[in-house]
Amino acid sequence: NPYRPGAGLMPTYLAGRDADMDAIRDLLDALKLGIPTQSVIFSGLRGVGKTVLINKLQEIAEEKGIFCKHIEVEERKDFISQIASCSQAFLRQISTAEKFKSLIQKPLDAIKSLIVSFDLQERELYRTSNLTQSLTDVFTALGETAYKTESPLCFFIDEIQYMKPEELGALIAALHRTNQLGYPLMLIGAGLPKIYAMLSEAKSYSERLFIYKEIDSLDRDQSIEAIRKPAEKLNVSYTDEAVGEIIDITKGYPFFIQQLCQIVFQNTDGKRIDEKHVESCIPEFFHNLDNGFFKVRYERCSEADKKFIFAMVSCDKLPCTISNIAQVMHKTVSAISTSRAQLINKGIIYAVRYKELDFTVPEFSGFIRRLPEFGEWEKENQEEQK
Repeated sequence: NPYRPGAGLMPTYLAGRDADMDAIRDLLDALKLGIPTQSVIFSGLRGVGKTVLINKLQEIAEEKGIFCKHIEVEERKDFISQIASCSQAFLRQISTAEKFKSLIQKPLDAIKSLIVSFDLQERELYRTSNLTQSLTDVFTALGETAYKTESPLCFFIDEIQYMKPEELGALIAALHRTNQLGYPLMLIGAGLPKIYAMLSEAKSYSERLFIYKEIDSLDRDQSIEAIRKPAEKLNVSYTDEAVGEIIDITKGYPFFIQQLCQIVFQNTDGKRIDEKHVESCIPEFFHNLDNGFFKVRYERCSEADKKFIFAMVSCDKLPCTISNIAQVMHKTVSAISTSRAQLINKGIIYAVRYKELDFTVPEFSGFIRRLPEFGEWEKENQEEQK
């Protein structure tokens, strides 16, 4: 089966990201030549292929001889220890050349100081400014070493939205200073749409430090490629009607295309897939999403969170304002602000525009409407209105 739905799994054919990859290739070429380069942040909903894209970009960077390390930020794992470990890996590579061994001690000392600073801050003995200075010392020492050894480096950081505010602020400040000194070090990151606000709140100059790129669903032509190209390798084709049906159901979201096409492919014996084949697989497609992709997110919500989500779905359209949600719930905005903050922190919803909210997972509202408890909640809510 040529289709590969999953968390960050590379599809057999990566559709619709050529322009993004070409733009980053130019930045990586500049980095390789020692030219100061802006870092890049990709944002988008779950399932649009952010992780797949940065994994591909890391592969491209490594082919160009750039030292790369991938970090996936986790809610329960500190970022500082991960960046320290990646920095040490860079120094180990540099130290293999005898002529560069003398350049290793300064960044090593900076990394040790960073770890001490972070440990102290965790015990609330150090201020955030100390962590910022320590991480800046690490980045500038690494950058200087990279410059002198002509060994540029790039950190790939996924799930940036899970970074703690003090860690994110320190990272931005360290990267900013390293760029000012013209050292060949850059960052390519990815996260949910909320990261724009996080970066701006952390440091006002972050908008000039990064190139922001939004990753969205595929357009119609790109979706056609994502559907047809993998199957062509196995001499299997789709009718135009079948392709149209898949696009209508998936709305062009890459993960949904991979999921539905995988089901269709495994349930079709012939070399030609038509509209009837697709239609027969739709129930299984939604069953898989409801019991996996959607359910794992829904089960992270408290009872109060779920009522907030139900109210969002009950609004006339999405995105919706928090005042509309409060009105549906018969509560004040301040009374539901805690649930709003919790859902944003959990990565379930995000602020689209000022005071407007939407789900980070495409078609999540459809999943909610299929839940029996949503119907029960609607009945209770209507009775309260009466």
